Amino acid sequence: MAKVINFILNVLLGIITVVIIIGAYYMYQVKIQKKDYANLFGYSLFEVATGSMKPTIQIGDVVIVKITKDVNENDIIVYIDGDDIITHRLVEKSENNIVTRGDANNSEDKPIQENMIIGQVIKIVPQLGTWQNILSSPEVLALIIVLIIILSIIYIYTSKSEEEDEK
Repeated sequence: MAKVINFILNVLLGIITVVIIIGAYYMYQVKIQKKDYANLFGYSLFEVATGSMKPTIQIGDVVIVKITKDVNENDIIVYIDGDDIITHRLVEKSENNIVTRGDANNSEDKPIQENMIIGQVIKIVPQLGTWQNILSSPEVLALIIVLIIILSIIYIYTSKSEEEDEK
């Protein structure tokens, strides 16, 4: 039993460590370097906030974006338009302009320039943004911390009981 709890605690500790390191790196890029988005090994994550790409992408989905300007017609791209970061499908590409449209929209967006493009969506993770919001709520974080403390106490108690049994 102690080995199982020890394994679970080590896995949890490893996951928490990786999440903290990635989160700190993202915060460093966005808050300290004042970037519009974080770039981790040429990729970034964005949570979709509107239904303009339904049914392909839902509100609360997270898109994994490869940072690139090399995009083609029918690719789903992410671009910056003023203060907004938009995820839409590229419908027309010419030398001077790129035209996009949300799958759920009836009309095309205003043309954008290539320098506005962040990159191409390579993966859609359904409802990850919703889960991120749930897991980062204070109540859930407190519950996770309490669970880790309880598992630690059980591990310590089990280890001491096994040591006493060996004597």
